[in-house]
Amino acid sequence: MAVYSVGQITAYLKNSLESDYLLQDLWIIGEISNLSKSAAGHFYFTLKDRDTQIRCVMFRPAYGGQDLANGASVYTHGRISIYEVRGDLQLYVDLVQPEGVGERYLELELLRTRLESEGLFLQSRKRSIPEFPQKIGVITSPFGSVWHDIKNVIQRRFPTIELTLAAVPVQGE
Repeated sequence: MAVYSVGQITAYLKNSLESDYLLQDLWIIGEISNLSKSAAGHFYFTLKDRDTQIRCVMFRPAYGGQDLANGASVYTHGRISIYEVRGDLQLYVDLVQPEGVGERYLELELLRTRLESEGLFLQSRKRSIPEFPQKIGVITSPFGSVWHDIKNVIQRRFPTIELTLAAVPVQGE
């Protein structure tokens, strides 16, 4: 069995993706979120649809003055590759065309407007965070050492805190 370094695997994946011509000339439609601009003028954002998302980068030379904004539904053109330093799959965007305001953004804005009209964002409604919680929920297996360790530490350090277990199957050694 061969053993590879992280660098070898990411380089192999990058080479595999960049040698697939279909992935080097793509149009993808999606909604922009998590938009940020670096000091160097590069744009970083997530392109998403209802169920999935992909990280995107548009370097300064590719930016043509388009209006980029969170919630904008856009057509993007670019190529898929891996940013080897982090092993992230991303779309390297060279063109963005507006499609309109995205459905997910509209849903979020409608919800925000409704909640605001109900007064849920008023400072007077906000409660301070207590110094110590009264109840802690833990999501883990009831049979693992994690649950046992958490119970012991909480009972020893904070005996008045109530613990609630949400049992789920876990994987590990």
